[in-house]
Amino acid sequence: MRILVAPLDWGLGHATRCIPIINDLLKEGHEVVIGGDGESLELLRSEFPTLWCRYIPSFKIKYSKSNIQVFAMLRCLPSIVRNSIKEHREIKRIVKDLEIDKVISDNRFGLYGSGVHSIYITHQIMVKMPNGFRWLEPLVYRLHRSIIEKYDECYIPDYEDTEKSLAGDLTHKYTLPVNARFIAPLSRFTYLKAFVKPKKCDVLVISSGVEPQRTMFENSIKERFSDKNLNVIIAKKYRATELLPYILGADKIICRSGYTSVMDMHLLGVSDKVEWSATPGQTEQEYLLTLLTAL
Repeated sequence: MRILVAPLDWGLGHATRCIPIINDLLKEGHEVVIGGDGESLELLRSEFPTLWCRYIPSFKIKYSKSNIQVFAMLRCLPSIVRNSIKEHREIKRIVKDLEIDKVISDNRFGLYGSGVHSIYITHQIMVKMPNGFRWLEPLVYRLHRSIIEKYDECYIPDYEDTEKSLAGDLTHKYTLPVNARFIAPLSRFTYLKAFVKPKKCDVLVISSGVEPQRTMFENSIKERFSDKNLNVIIAKKYRATELLPYILGADKIICRSGYTSVMDMHLLGVSDKVEWSATPGQTEQEYLLTLLTAL
């Protein structure tokens, strides 16, 4: 089959966790077309330079410099709605133009109803709301569930066993959509670990996320270690083969508590040397940070 894989461009996590999916599809003999935009598309192009690419714009997110992101998200809401409607209107034409047999969407709301089998990937069946807005969580869950159930299937990259779950409430608090199933955590490093030799460094900093918070995070790290005689490596845009040796060889890793990073470090068995940090006001990361620090 010819399969379109299209991650959301909101940080790099949605794109990086599509890498093992694309690798599996290619091993099964399928042809993959990458759909996307921004840094996510650039990353997948660098990982799979021989694959077809189709530009599919995402809604654009810009965080606030403050510790509260709810108002920044509200400002982005019209763009999210417009882009989802546009995606939904265009997906039939994209499928026809590229002769697509299946669509896999990582958190893109509008890539259903194309006339071919569609799959939605998410680890947030429910969406954590900030303090003062928690009463909205059941409503937001129902809205998200209504979107999920427009797809033929929903893949959840987490463990079904609540005792093993990495996402906690995000996947297990509410009733699953009827089309959802757990597929276990994903990591782009799965295929590489056995072939990579660790590279030594004192501190590896994985700099990722939405601006301006990403740059603020990076600058705080530079200031923190400016007078330390340590080998500190700051990784920004990175291919898996370039980053993994330092993950395996670093004495300490500092990174955001985004779910893709949580899956990566868990599956690599290096979570014990990670210093986790949540993007201020990013409720999903703040919640995951509480889970990680409780272990």
